[in-house]
Amino acid sequence: MNDIGTLLTGDNAPFGVIDRFLRQRLLERLGALRHGRLVLKDACGKVELGDPASAHPELQIHVHVLDPDFYRAVARNGSVGAGESYMDGQWRCDDLVGLIQLLLRNRELLDGLESGLALLGGMAMRAWHALRRNTRDGSRRNIAAHYDLGNDFFGLFLSSDLMYSSAIWTDPADTLETASARKLERICRKLDLQPTDRVIEIGTGWGGFALYAATHYGCHVTTTTISREQHALASKRVAAAGMGAHVELLLEDYRDLDGQYDKLVSIEMIEAIGAPYLDVYFAKVGALLKPDGLALLQAITIEDHRYAQALKSVDFIKRHVFPGSFIPSVNALLAAKTRTSDLAPIQLEDFGSSYALTLKAWRERFMANLVQVRAQGFDECFIRLWEFYLAYCEGGFRERSIGVAQLLLAKPGNRRAALLPEISRHVKLPA
Repeated sequence: MNDIGTLLTGDNAPFGVIDRFLRQRLLERLGALRHGRLVLKDACGKVELGDPASAHPELQIHVHVLDPDFYRAVARNGSVGAGESYMDGQWRCDDLVGLIQLLLRNRELLDGLESGLALLGGMAMRAWHALRRNTRDGSRRNIAAHYDLGNDFFGLFLSSDLMYSSAIWTDPADTLETASARKLERICRKLDLQPTDRVIEIGTGWGGFALYAATHYGCHVTTTTISREQHALASKRVAAAGMGAHVELLLEDYRDLDGQYDKLVSIEMIEAIGAPYLDVYFAKVGALLKPDGLALLQAITIEDHRYAQALKSVDFIKRHVFPGSFIPSVNALLAAKTRTSDLAPIQLEDFGSSYALTLKAWRERFMANLVQVRAQGFDECFIRLWEFYLAYCEGGFRERSIGVAQLLLAKPGNRRAALLPEISRHVKLPA
């Protein structure tokens, strides 16, 4: 096994009395680590934690603490503090995804970090998060905080269709582009799209679904976003494809949509609405569909038994990546649907393992394009934030602490729902 000193370099800042105390406290907390091994090195020496003979040899993780402020950050803000410390360059790891996996396999220890001073830090973050509610104005601010990073930035690591959502992989050898096209094809087939259909999409992204559906299925798609950056580029892409007659682009909040449509699509947009607006969202979905309509939602999901706890906490993603966001559970989605609409669930498909591969591809492309990232004006702290964000999410999907699901819903008047064709996992993509 490589010594961490050959993997990671940097000057170690001196430890004070408080730093040593906090270090010891953290090591005691992690002393019961199981299902892998963690080797931690800092100015005080090297400590090995975990199973002496691990049953999971792939999780042999080396962490190098370069600055004792790392221990203070963890004491103040728990797991969020650890992420912030990574952004500040205070520690390094030879396998960031593996570290997230190892900690998730020891989640009771991770939960234990949110104690003491971290409780006060958590209270402050929850107060901050409460100010990011997704009112109409708040939603625009929250979306802008992420997507105003610029279309050129996202183009550095997304697939060529610019889909910022999970692809569907059937073979690890698939390219990101192939897996992304498979996801779009799967959605179109589940909805049984026809040339006569009028489709409403909540959450345009950069127009990937709208262009795919209109091009390959001949339907008319009305799609809306509140991101000016996304709307501008989507408009250019639609015009360049000559699809202006088939795709209508709106710059509107989903709550302001009206009319009725044959089909509705919303791909990983629901996470941005905020938990207090789940009922509003599903009421709107139901109202936008004709009596025989179909809807397909793709959503990142959290385990049902952890949903209530997650609503009360602010994690790294809420704090530094997607302000105002949340991750619903499947039960939360179905309960909101039941309270506010007459929609019936027809099919639920989870493919969280595909999201892990999607994130791996994004992370590899991002890290391979750091020269261009820096050329766009982003600094090293920002780069480490995004490296941590992508690894944090990938580890979560690999350990199935989060998933992603497609939920197909039908209005009561849809007599064809039971006759819809089965969706092959190995669909043949259009030429």
